[in-house]
Amino acid sequence: MNVLGIRFCSVNAHAEQLARLLGDGLGLPRKDLDDDADGFSGAIFPAGESWIEIWPESEDMPSGVMLQIVVDDADAWAAQARSNGLEPHGPTDAHGERMYFIQGPGGLPITFQSKRVEVVS
Repeated sequence: MNVLGIRFCSVNAHAEQLARLLGDGLGLPRKDLDDDADGFSGAIFPAGESWIEIWPESEDMPSGVMLQIVVDDADAWAAQARSNGLEPHGPTDAHGERMYFIQGPGGLPITFQSKRVEVVS
């Protein structure tokens, strides 16, 4: 079982300014999201299998942060978490990934996910 990457997601009222700081100020590579939208709709700062996601808060996306851990086999990690007394919720399959959710101390949302394996019959 291996960790392949870490994703940090932030949704807040200052998302556009944070994206400018990371991209323009620090020079991190930046991919803007939803080019057809009016105004800032989010940005991703990739680094291999890891990245930072920045989203503006909205009615559908409340302010908060989330830690996402990209692993080689989310089902195996879920089994290990359960054997260690944790209660991961899931799986949820979305965006080509299998995801499980846990809540960390202080309410920090944490996911661990892996690429979804397609079964060919």
